[in-house]
Amino acid sequence: MVAMYSVKVETRFSSSHHLTGYEGNCSRLHGHNWRVVVEVAGSKLNEIGMLVDFTQLKGKLDEIARELDHIVLNDHPYFQSSGLNPTAENLASFFYSSLQGNFGDNRVLRVEVYETEDSVAAYVPD
Repeated sequence: MVAMYSVKVETRFSSSHHLTGYEGNCSRLHGHNWRVVVEVAGSKLNEIGMLVDFTQLKGKLDEIARELDHIVLNDHPYFQSSGLNPTAENLASFFYSSLQGNFGDNRVLRVEVYETEDSVAAYVPD
């Protein structure tokens, strides 16, 4: 059996969006204070006993969040070019694809995006 380690960090940002094709209030422009939690996993610790430096992981996560902070998410190039709605699910996928591959052999295990305190979507790769 191979040991598995994981670390988690989180960040927050504020932005607005609207959902095209949605019948209800979310079709109109509205905002959220988003919370994003990222978990990275791997089986090997480095020479000083760390899987991933929290500062490195948090820095990369914060960098992505700053790109999304105080904008209309629908206007972000990722959502413009993909034609995807900026739902919590699609934001989780965006964070995953932006983070994966940045931490050596370790992998992004899970990304959670909280639209509200009690409404969360997760992206978990195969």
